[in-house]
Order: sequence, then C-alpha cells, then structure tokens
Amino acid sequence: MKTFISWNVNGIRAAEKKGFPKWLAESKADAVGLQEVKIDDEIKLSAALTHPDGYIAYWDLEKEKKGYSGVGVYTKEKPKKFTKDFGDNPRSGYSSILTREGRMIELDFGDFIYQNIYFPNGGSGEERLNYKLKFYDEFLEYNKSLLKKGKNIIFGGDVNTAHFPIDLARPKENEKNSGFMPIERAWLDKFVAAGFTDSLRLLHPEKVEYSLWDQKTHARERNVGWRIDQFWVSEKLKNKVKKAFILGEVLGSDHAPVGVTLDL
Repeated sequence: MKTFISWNVNGIRAAEKKGFPKWLAESKADAVGLQEVKIDDEIKLSAALTHPDGYIAYWDLEKEKKGYSGVGVYTKEKPKKFTKDFGDNPRSGYSSILTREGRMIELDFGDFIYQNIYFPNGGSGEERLNYKLKFYDEFLEYNKSLLKKGKNIIFGGDVNTAHFPIDLARPKENEKNSGFMPIERAWLDKFVAAGFTDSLRLLHPEKVEYSLWDQKTHARERNVGWRIDQFWVSEKLKNKVKKAFILGEVLGSDHAPVGVTLDL
C-alpha cells in the first residue's frame, strides 16, 4: 500500500512555524505534494524542510512572480526520473505553460507516474481565466501522450475547480465565479472522458466534504467550503484505490490536506 497526500500550504515557511515538519513526520505518507510554497530558492529553507528524516525533497519553485505558486514533493522512495521542465509546446514554439510558473512536478516510479500540480486560479479576470484553460488543455494533452505509452498516472493537487454542486457549499451563488464556471467544470469532464477518475468520488460518491475555506469570513468554522483539492487516477489504477480522504482537522492553511491510498 502507498499513501499520497497533497496540501496547498499557502506558504511553506508559514506552515513550518505552525508545525509542518512534525506533521510531515507523523503523516507517515509515502509521498507528500505541496502547492503554493511561495519560495524562489531552496537556500531560504531550513534543513527541516529541505532534508526531513526519511524523505527526499524535490522542488519546482516560483519563477515569474515572487510570493506566488511553487510546488514541492517529499517522497520516501527515490523515483527513476524527476521532471519539472516539460519542454516546448509544439503548437506555439514557446516554453510549455506547465513549466512556466513553478506549478508541476512529475516523479516516474516505473510502475506509475505521480504528478503534483497546482492548477492556476482564473479569478482575476478574463486573461487569467484563459491562461487557466490553456493550462488544463496542455496538461490533458501531455497526459494523453503518457497514456498512449501505457503509463499509469496519479495526479493530485490544487485543481482550483469544484466539479459538481456537491463539491461546494453554495453552488448556485458561484456559477459565474472562477472555480465553478461551466467552462472550467467542462475541463474536468474531459479528464473523465480521457479515462481519469476523481478518487474521492470513486469511493464516496455522495460524501459532502470540503478542502478549502475562506479565511476572511471564518468559513471553516461554518463549513462553507469548496472541494478543489483532489487526487485523480488513470483507468488501470481505479481498482487499486483503497482509501480517499480529506484531513479536515489539520490546520495551518486555508486548505486541508487530501489523500489517497492505493494497493501498489
């Protein structure tokens, strides 16, 4: 069995002050993917964050804007290959959008590929929404190429979209807001059509549970939230999913950690 956990920590140095290293050790997860680490250089991190006992750390740190994005993965097992540069987009000739802002890490373990990913937020206007949709497009295109090669894929992180009305407390009020717009939800439908399955919905189709709450309105105390942090698996891994969960009691960020356990 292998357990993967994903957590948008909203700043890894802030999370460290709130006890992240102790939580990591106690999680006993085989791999922990972090999003929004908000750091541009490993040298700014303590040894407790760069070399925690029992884990190897991999990073794709923020690139274009300080205090923004950046992802990391802690893994007990060393992967056969680590990727954070996804090359050029052949259609545009420019650097892949998957690489540009420090949003994606891929670890190839041979029998499966694990991707930790922080999808863009489209809430700051039409230009950013279009960027988010292009990111979804290229991500799906890239993973389809892996599936054609026979790869098994687990991807998890802050997907930044709630798929169905059950995945947020106030769906009607948010239909025109980024994170629940029909055009965004349609991309998650495309993930499904490509053979990917949301692990929590696979095991708990009717469960009402959230992973993000607005801090300003104290929404966590009222449980007015969104389930935008998710783990998805490709077709051949569906029957290996044994647990899918949200650690809603874990504090330290506006997001809660989410996880999946597979028989690997």
